[in-house]
Amino acid sequence: MPVARPRGRARQLPATGGAGLADTRGRALRDLRISVTDRCNFRCVYCMPKELFGSDYPFMERDELLSFDEIERVAGAAVSLGVDKLRLTGGEPLLRRGIEELISRLAALRTPDGRKPDLALTTNGSALRVKAAGLREAGLDRVTVSVDSLEEHRFQAINDVRFPLARVFDGIDAAREAGLGPVKVNAVVKRGVNDDEIVPLAEHFRQRGHVLRFIEYMDVGASNGWVLDDVVPSAEIVARIDAVHPLAPVAETREGETAKRWRYRDGSGEIGVISSVTGAFCGTCTRARVSADGKLFTCLFASRGFDLRDLLRSGAGDEQVRSALAGVWSVRDDRYSELRAQLGDAAPDRERIEMSYIGG
Repeated sequence: MPVARPRGRARQLPATGGAGLADTRGRALRDLRISVTDRCNFRCVYCMPKELFGSDYPFMERDELLSFDEIERVAGAAVSLGVDKLRLTGGEPLLRRGIEELISRLAALRTPDGRKPDLALTTNGSALRVKAAGLREAGLDRVTVSVDSLEEHRFQAINDVRFPLARVFDGIDAAREAGLGPVKVNAVVKRGVNDDEIVPLAEHFRQRGHVLRFIEYMDVGASNGWVLDDVVPSAEIVARIDAVHPLAPVAETREGETAKRWRYRDGSGEIGVISSVTGAFCGTCTRARVSADGKLFTCLFASRGFDLRDLLRSGAGDEQVRSALAGVWSVRDDRYSELRAQLGDAAPDRERIEMSYIGG
């Protein structure tokens, strides 16, 4: 078994040199999203519908999950290869017991040039009031919270466990008070469900100084009943807001950004739109994902992943783990969203991993 390392000690593997590891299309590995649990206390209809993820659903046992030692080793290998952004996801990552310890370990990692990687977490916000201060103290830089509606009955219908909106808003306030900001808020837009709230959502979070990102409803997994007609294109989202509150485009600040950013012309903040359906950004995708049980995926729409857990538990050293990561990424050729856009109904059908398993 891996040996536990003291908390707070900067851990750095040898540098790889050059500008970073590239795949077959020249895309560098810069971002690693790590799912720390497949469990969630919400049953959002577009991610973990209750009909499939009921009370008898067989979630992973504790020994099936990557341990904190194992996650630290994978993240350390990735950082040595050029990754400078780590994001913790789930399921709901704040359900993972001791998450603050893991964050402390990851915050002690250093890139080859000595920098701490950007460390973020995506959450439904339900536990932020209790957790925010400890997360910040452990070294977390910022959080992203999911809020798909401002209407109480609709918000509860979407999360499908009757969780009150006020408690999520309180969690967002707690994150800001703790210094985990600016807080980003994600809203998945589905036609006929919440697209009438596009402008109200923009106004609500603009007034509070948070960055709102609208996400096109995606065909991740096979459980959410996705059809193209349910997608509200980002161009339409921007047009609706611009008609009320004029917008101007913001230049990209980081290669591979998923969100196209727009600022309010009156200087009162910005919004972002993630157009994975109508404006595929495969050509600049720099992200890899690790599932809670240690599978490495090079695309959100992947059918299968590379088993890092098996490698780690077979006694592999750090260099072997790094070589495995480099080997998988170097042959990467994923561009699912581009093919979907080009081929439409003729796009080949494929098995897809559920978002709750692979992380968002």
